[in-house]
Amino acid sequence: MSNQEFQLQEREQEHSKPDSPFFINLEKNELIETPSRKEHPNAHVLSSNVNTAGPKSKPSNYFIALDSTIESLQERTQQLIDKINENRKKDHMLMNNFRESLLMKVSGLAEKLEERVFLVYDQNNKIIQDKVQEFSDIIGRIKQIEVELKQVCHTVEMLYKDLCV
Repeated sequence: MSNQEFQLQEREQEHSKPDSPFFINLEKNELIETPSRKEHPNAHVLSSNVNTAGPKSKPSNYFIALDSTIESLQERTQQLIDKINENRKKDHMLMNNFRESLLMKVSGLAEKLEERVFLVYDQNNKIIQDKVQEFSDIIGRIKQIEVELKQVCHTVEMLYKDLCV
């Protein structure tokens, strides 16, 4: 990336950072005084060591901005975690309510089904009782006819014996 592109990108970031929730606590002048990319990667460590050597050591604006940014990120991360946990609790409550509602509906449907089954059982029981009564009546008539048939057979047997003698 060229130096001009880098500077353009830094300017865009400077304009966008104050609006970002991560940089609420930072002042504009703290953002402007960040080290450029041309510096050595450990240059901020060296400069902080030089600053701490004197009797009136004061952290540079870069470290204040960095600490503030890290704290902001940590706070934002904690807020997101809290929000996720809160949403999970809401989802859990929603699922429990859904389960209870579903159980009530299933229970209600099972009761209706049971009532209909009992109605069908009652109708079938009436039909079966009518058929069993008819069957009993028919069996009773068959027994009566059997008795009459035995009497007729006995009478025919006696007549045959009388004719043969």
